[in-house]
Amino acid sequence: MNRQILTYLVNGDVLAIREFLIENLLYAYVFMLVIMIIQNTFTVFPLLLVITINITLFGFINGFLWSWISSLIAATIVFYSVRYLFQERLIEKFKKKLIEKVDANGFSYVFQARIFPLVPTSLVNILAGLSTVRFWPFLLATTIGNFIYFFVLALIPAGLLSDNINENFIWVILVGAILVYYLIKLTVKKHNSST
Repeated sequence: MNRQILTYLVNGDVLAIREFLIENLLYAYVFMLVIMIIQNTFTVFPLLLVITINITLFGFINGFLWSWISSLIAATIVFYSVRYLFQERLIEKFKKKLIEKVDANGFSYVFQARIFPLVPTSLVNILAGLSTVRFWPFLLATTIGNFIYFFVLALIPAGLLSDNINENFIWVILVGAILVYYLIKLTVKKHNSST
């Protein structure tokens, strides 16, 4: 049963996945949580595909919220797994300077990596687990960063970025995201200078 849905997932067949999962919503929530954990561990599936499936299954609001909440659960699992179970095996695979950079920037590194699409979520989770970043700053940066980034990604499958939408709405969202980013960066900078 799961082999068939994994085939649909690898092929990116959102409609077939919806048909398969729509009959049992509890199973759908659990299955999509497992997919998000896999995505946060290995980045096998594109994040946009996972969010699109959630929105297709659960609607825009519930799909966006489940994508966001499941990403927080998955990031927490990967963070703790790396820190307490796999640190000795993984630390040799990353450059020491990169881990020191994460140590030095902590919250700021995690937040910036969450917002910019070029950094895989799995890499952020693993590097944070290997570093000395404390869990609560990691979780806060992940919560805020993923909320902003996932909302922008959720607009794509929702059709809001098509020609029919008011361009001012898109600009307000983008400017708001940039302002939140710089406000958090300024707050972190003031906090670091005071300590």
